[in-house]
Amino acid sequence: MDRVGFGLGYASEMTVRDMLQYVLDAEKRGFELAFFSETIMTLRDAITSHSSFALSTSKIKLGCTQIVRLRTPLVIAQTFATLDELSGGRMVLSLGACTESHQKKHGLPLQNPALTLKEHTMLIREYWASAGGGKVDFNGQTIQVSGDGLMIKPLRSRIPIWMAATSSTGLKIAGELGDAILINATVSTEYTKNAIAIVKKAAEKAGRDASKIEVPGLIVAAVADSKKEAMNAVRKELASKFDPLQVDFAVRPRMRVGESVVTEELIKNLLDSYRIGGTQKLMQDIPETVINELTAVGTARDVQGRIEEYRKAGIQLPIIRPANSKVVKATLDAVSPK
Repeated sequence: MDRVGFGLGYASEMTVRDMLQYVLDAEKRGFELAFFSETIMTLRDAITSHSSFALSTSKIKLGCTQIVRLRTPLVIAQTFATLDELSGGRMVLSLGACTESHQKKHGLPLQNPALTLKEHTMLIREYWASAGGGKVDFNGQTIQVSGDGLMIKPLRSRIPIWMAATSSTGLKIAGELGDAILINATVSTEYTKNAIAIVKKAAEKAGRDASKIEVPGLIVAAVADSKKEAMNAVRKELASKFDPLQVDFAVRPRMRVGESVVTEELIKNLLDSYRIGGTQKLMQDIPETVINELTAVGTARDVQGRIEEYRKAGIQLPIIRPANSKVVKATLDAVSPK
């Protein structure tokens, strides 16, 4: 394999100590990055986990998702300056929008998700740029601050910010502001091509060099003895996108970008499944054709081939996220750089 990353965060059965052992193994194997997805599912938090990763590794890059508004821009700037110091300059921050579903879950007043993402990104960078005793004055539509910035001097004044965007609006913000666009998990290669095109067009409109924007991408994967076993491993995560609370925020925006694998008929059928039998019925009824298009499953060769398809679609750094603890070792073996 060429450049490849290792994804974590969705397997609820994995403790931080379990994940640390896999990160140590990934570093030995030559993986470029260990990435932790902190999501609306309220599993283990990325900051605590990354503290252990940063202190226990020496080479592998470390990155994680942070949803804006759940921590203030000052706290995020402070936290990632500290993590970057702990890791010796190996951190990547991936910012995602605080959607209506996030806001409701956390009891936050409703604000425009796109605008908050944009303004929080700008403010976080201001905190880093003025760190060491400088003042920060920011008068945005969603947030206003005036006063002291970070007292500490970060190891780097510009930690890379990836934009974890899915919708066309978020992708445009990535083109305007992001050091990279993180292509979301459980999307097809067709969506990937369309999303990258939106980012590049927005970058050019903003007067940026689109070729300088990196394109990492999360790929949910499972290597198992049989194709059926591998498919069953990824059903839980796919089902989380189609449940009634998430479908408007996790699935329909992808359709507007050009995700032809997902249709309104599919959404209706899976919502009917949920009403009949809950999550288990929804998981069971996801068509195999959909699983094949939105994930990488099967034998080692199947998964390797699927990852190459994502590379051809434009992903420069595939971040392989094994679907659960049962398939981690076989999946890492299949995609390992060494």
